[in-house]
Amino acid sequence: MDVIFFKDKKYSLKTLELLTGQIDVDIEKIHENIMIIAQVVDDPDKLPYFLETIKFLEIDDLEKFRFVLLRVQIDAQLHLNEDIEKYHKRLFVSQIIEKLIYGELLLEAGKEDEEDDEED
Repeated sequence: MDVIFFKDKKYSLKTLELLTGQIDVDIEKIHENIMIIAQVVDDPDKLPYFLETIKFLEIDDLEKFRFVLLRVQIDAQLHLNEDIEKYHKRLFVSQIIEKLIYGELLLEAGKEDEEDDEED
């Protein structure tokens, strides 16, 4: 696993690429919000200690930031069979963060609409 050390913290290069949606990342250009999310995606057991920090992040572009979380959810679903515990935790973390910031899950909202249609 390729890692990068930045400001005395260790980050997975693969996670940073996933969060930014870029193959080649320049760690100097990655926003601090992404670095915070990277910490809890790489180590989901840290999430309870970051709840307030994440809840009160100053996010310039909420729509764009949501794609950060969606990429984690999609990646987790795609790789779930490789390491079920690891990717299930990553999925859980990204969903909790999305609910914390947005109040709902974008991908789950579509499921509710489908269920409502089936009931009618």
